[in-house]
Amino acid sequence: MAQYKHLPIYRLTYELLQRIVVATKDYPREFKFTLGQKMKDESIELIVLIYRANSSDDKKSHIDAILERLQVVELLVRLSHDMRILPTKSYASIVEMTESLSKQASGWRKSTLKTK
Repeated sequence: MAQYKHLPIYRLTYELLQRIVVATKDYPREFKFTLGQKMKDESIELIVLIYRANSSDDKKSHIDAILERLQVVELLVRLSHDMRILPTKSYASIVEMTESLSKQASGWRKSTLKTK
């Protein structure tokens, strides 16, 4: 088992969390503690799920949860952009990161199914 902090998926998820924290810093007050906080919470939960998946024998359920949380983050980011709260540049970089994370998680899931 690789130490989870060295996994590419962990490092990219941590970078996603940092990007979201910076991007939501300037959200209007009415959205900062609802939409912005939910994005941060989901990103933190992604990191926790990566740790759990890496240290668990049943990786599939955790990886499925990672993929589900990524969908939630993408939805919240898109909503923020559509409401003109999140600048296009931030939106584009976050979506690029979530797509990469989805590919990594899907590959991880696929490799765990092959080992059984």
